[in-house]
Amino acid sequence: GITVAGAESLDTTITLNGPTGIVLDADNYLFIVDYNNNRIVGSGSNGFRCLVGCSGSSGSASNQLLYPYSLSFDSYGNMFVTDYGNNRIQKFILLNNTHGM
Repeated sequence: GITVAGAESLDTTITLNGPTGIVLDADNYLFIVDYNNNRIVGSGSNGFRCLVGCSGSSGSASNQLLYPYSLSFDSYGNMFVTDYGNNRIQKFILLNNTHGM
Protein backbone atom coordinates (compact mmCIF):
# COMPACT_ATOMS: atom_id res chain seq x y z
CA GLY A 1 0.00 0.00 0.00
CA ILE A 2 0.84 3.68 -0.13
CA THR A 3 1.34 5.69 3.07
CA VAL A 4 -0.98 8.71 2.86
CA ALA A 5 -0.22 10.27 6.27
CA GLY A 6 2.31 9.75 9.03
CA ALA A 7 5.71 8.06 9.01
CA GLU A 8 7.33 7.79 5.58
CA SER A 9 4.45 9.63 3.91
CA LEU A 10 5.10 11.88 0.94
CA ASP A 11 2.78 14.42 2.61
CA THR A 12 4.85 16.02 5.37
CA THR A 13 2.20 18.49 6.59
CA ILE A 14 1.26 16.36 9.62
CA THR A 15 2.88 13.82 11.92
CA LEU A 16 0.85 11.17 13.70
CA ASN A 17 1.31 9.38 17.01
CA GLY A 18 -0.97 6.41 17.45
CA PRO A 19 -3.71 6.91 14.85
CA THR A 20 -6.74 4.82 15.85
CA GLY A 21 -9.38 5.62 13.27
CA ILE A 22 -10.13 7.19 9.92
CA VAL A 23 -13.22 8.35 8.06
CA LEU A 24 -13.50 9.39 4.44
CA ASP A 25 -16.38 11.84 4.12
CA ALA A 26 -18.76 12.36 1.19
CA ASP A 27 -16.42 14.99 -0.28
CA ASN A 28 -13.41 12.61 -0.14
CA TYR A 29 -11.72 14.41 2.75
CA LEU A 30 -9.82 12.08 5.07
CA PHE A 31 -10.23 12.56 8.83
CA ILE A 32 -7.80 10.86 11.23
CA VAL A 33 -8.07 10.23 14.96
CA ASP A 34 -4.58 10.98 16.32
CA TYR A 35 -4.85 9.24 19.72
CA ASN A 36 -1.55 10.10 21.43
CA ASN A 37 -1.51 13.67 20.08
CA ASN A 38 -5.07 14.15 21.43
CA ARG A 39 -6.46 15.62 18.23
CA ILE A 40 -8.40 15.11 15.02
CA VAL A 41 -6.70 16.00 11.75
CA GLY A 42 -8.27 16.39 8.33
CA SER A 43 -7.04 16.45 4.76
CA GLY A 44 -7.47 19.28 2.32
CA SER A 45 -6.03 20.72 -0.84
CA ASN A 46 -2.95 21.95 1.07
CA GLY A 47 -2.30 18.73 2.98
CA PHE A 48 -3.40 17.85 6.49
CA ARG A 49 -4.20 20.20 9.35
CA CYS A 50 -5.50 19.97 12.88
CA LEU A 51 -9.27 20.40 13.31
CA VAL A 52 -9.97 19.54 16.96
CA GLY A 53 -7.61 19.47 19.93
CA CYS A 54 -5.21 21.92 18.33
CA SER A 55 -4.03 23.67 21.49
CA GLY A 56 -1.07 21.34 21.90
CA SER A 57 -2.23 20.02 25.25
CA SER A 58 -4.83 17.48 26.26
CA GLY A 59 -7.67 18.31 28.59
CA SER A 60 -11.38 18.33 29.27
CA ALA A 61 -12.35 21.75 27.88
CA SER A 62 -14.79 21.78 24.97
CA ASN A 63 -11.94 22.34 22.48
CA GLN A 64 -9.67 19.67 23.98
CA LEU A 65 -9.50 15.89 23.82
CA LEU A 66 -7.88 13.23 25.98
CA TYR A 67 -7.12 10.09 23.98
CA PRO A 68 -9.75 10.35 21.24
CA TYR A 69 -10.50 6.92 19.83
CA SER A 70 -12.90 7.10 16.90
CA LEU A 71 -15.07 9.49 14.93
CA SER A 72 -18.15 9.49 12.77
CA PHE A 73 -20.35 11.93 10.86
CA ASP A 74 -24.10 12.32 10.77
CA SER A 75 -26.11 13.18 7.66
CA TYR A 76 -25.71 16.91 8.40
CA GLY A 77 -21.91 16.78 8.45
CA ASN A 78 -21.58 17.06 12.22
CA MET A 79 -18.58 15.17 13.56
CA PHE A 80 -18.87 12.97 16.65
CA VAL A 81 -15.68 12.00 18.51
CA THR A 82 -15.31 9.36 21.20
CA ASP A 83 -13.13 11.06 23.80
CA TYR A 84 -11.90 7.98 25.68
CA GLY A 85 -9.85 9.75 28.36
CA ASN A 86 -12.70 12.09 29.30
CA ASN A 87 -15.43 9.42 29.12
CA ARG A 88 -17.53 11.45 26.71
CA ILE A 89 -18.77 11.76 23.16
CA GLN A 90 -18.27 15.22 21.67
CA LYS A 91 -20.14 16.78 18.76
CA PHE A 92 -18.40 19.28 16.50
CA ILE A 93 -20.05 21.31 13.76
CA LEU A 94 -17.67 21.67 10.81
CA LEU A 95 -18.14 24.56 8.43
CA ASN A 96 -17.85 23.77 4.72
CA ASN A 97 -14.47 25.47 4.36
CA THR A 98 -12.78 24.12 7.49
CA HIS A 99 -11.03 21.13 6.04
CA GLY A 100 -9.13 22.38 3.09
CA MET A 101 -8.16 25.52 1.35
